Amino acid sequence: MSTHRPPADGHDSAAGFGATNPGDTRRPDGPLADIAASAAATARYLADLQLTVRDMERHLAVLTDQTTVHVRGTHLQGDRFYHARLRARPVEKALEKALRDARSLIADLERAAYQRRDFDTGCDTTVKDRKQKELEKTRKKSPHAIPPRPNIPPQVPQQPNTGYAAPVAGIHDLRGRESA
Repeated sequence: MSTHRPPADGHDSAAGFGATNPGDTRRPDGPLADIAASAAATARYLADLQLTVRDMERHLAVLTDQTTVHVRGTHLQGDRFYHARLRARPVEKALEKALRDARSLIADLERAAYQRRDFDTGCDTTVKDRKQKELEKTRKKSPHAIPPRPNIPPQVPQQPNTGYAAPVAGIHDLRGRESA
């Protein structure tokens, strides 16, 4: 029975953690560390993987079609017309599942690239939002820092009486206006 023992320095270099900085166990320094650190590099890498999976999907689709033709065409002595199709169904289902998984993987790779970009955007906006909240908090705590505005009620300027908006005492009182 073999057990895994960490090296004498106390750090597990086989796990890929702390290879350059033995005290730092939070960040792996593996071959993809530079790609993982950049959203653009991650998107490029995932796009390359996506192209590879698309090529595999294309080949898998052709293989599925060819296999279906072969296994459905294999009739044994004593078979009824549907026996070959029944025997072929598990093979067809397995290949269709693999094809469906490949298509799902393509969509997931694209989604992962968008999520990685959104993560960087979210980090940038979070820092800005926290600074803004801190400013608002200090503004609320010390209201003397901002000079208060004078409490002068707003005055609505009086317009000259044009005669149209003023109430008329009577229908015959024209107040200096002529009748039409």
